[in-house]
Parts: sequence; C-alpha cells; structure tokens
Amino acid sequence: MRPLTVLLGILMGSTASLAAGLLLTWITTLFLPANEEQFVPEQSLLLKAVAVFTLFTLAAAGTFYGELRGRKWRYRAFLATLIMFGITVWIYWPVN
Repeated sequence: MRPLTVLLGILMGSTASLAAGLLLTWITTLFLPANEEQFVPEQSLLLKAVAVFTLFTLAAAGTFYGELRGRKWRYRAFLATLIMFGITVWIYWPVN
C-alpha cells in the first residue's frame, strides 16, 4: 500500500469518527427534554457540523477507494477532498 493511500485512510477514518460523534451528540440532545431550551440554539450548529463532516467523509472515502483501485477518476476525487478540506477550514477556523 502506498503512503498516500495510508494517509487517505487515516483522513477518512478521522472524518468518519467526527461525523459519527457529532451525530450521536445531536441525537443525545434530542433525548434530554428537561434541558431542551439549553440545547435549542446548538441544534442547527450540530446539524451543520454533521453535514460538513459527512460530506468530507464521503469525499475522503471516494478518494481512498479511487487511489486503492487506481481508478481514472481518482484525481477528481482528490480535488473534491481538497475542496471539502478548504470548506471545513473556512467554516471552523477561529477568527479573532
């Protein structure tokens, strides 16, 4: 296995675990009716984060598969992964 494929696997696993953790956090807040007013402002932010990291995971998984199998479209998948990385950094980079 090539080093880039290993790095793509690490990226895919990291983004998948982030997406799963955020989704489970959102589901957990749905089952806390006593604190509902506390979590209402965070619901949309959590769903946005779940969407961003799910799309990032899908792009990374496509790139991983394309690189592993040597598909012709893998360079477009690389581009999609880089775009999702850029979007994620743009959304979550702290601005002071």
